[in-house]
Amino acid sequence: MKYYLRIVSCLCFFAALSFPLLAQTALGEMKWYGWNEGYEKAVKEGKIVLVDAYTDWCGWCKKMDRDTYSKPEVITKINQHFVPVKFNPEIEGVKYKIGEQEFSGAELYSILTQGKPTGFPSTYYIYPALRKLFYDAGYKGPEQFMEILNAAIEEGKKQ
Repeated sequence: MKYYLRIVSCLCFFAALSFPLLAQTALGEMKWYGWNEGYEKAVKEGKIVLVDAYTDWCGWCKKMDRDTYSKPEVITKINQHFVPVKFNPEIEGVKYKIGEQEFSGAELYSILTQGKPTGFPSTYYIYPALRKLFYDAGYKGPEQFMEILNAAIEEGKKQ
C-alpha cells in the first residue's frame, strides 16, 4: 500500500508541474515573427500586422510580455485576427522590407511613428490591404489591451 501511495504522489507531483505547460499548449501559443516574414504573411493572409516595438533595455516592454502577451485570451485573439511581429529598431545591420524597398531599423521606426517617436513599448496595427496604420504607445494590461485589439479588428472591417 505504501508503494502504491508513493507512485500516486509522484504522479500527482508530476501532473502539477506539467499542467501549466499542457494548458499553454492546449490553449495555443503565439508565434512571434520577424518583420520581413510577418509582414509578408499578413499581406498573403489578409490579416492585420500587430507590431510590438520594443528595446532590450525597456522594463515596461518586458512587463507587457509577462503580463499581457502571455494571457490565453490575448493569445487567442491575436492568433485569430493578427500576425504578431516583434520589432526592435535598435538592432543594427538588419534590412526590413516593404514591397521591394528596404529600410534600416531606424528608418522603419520613423515610418511607423510617422516621424514622431512614441517610446517603448508601442504597438502598431498595420492594415496592408487598406494601406492604413494606427498605433498605441505605452504599456497596456490585458483588459485594456483586449479592448484595443477589438477596436483594431473593427477598424479593419471598415472599407
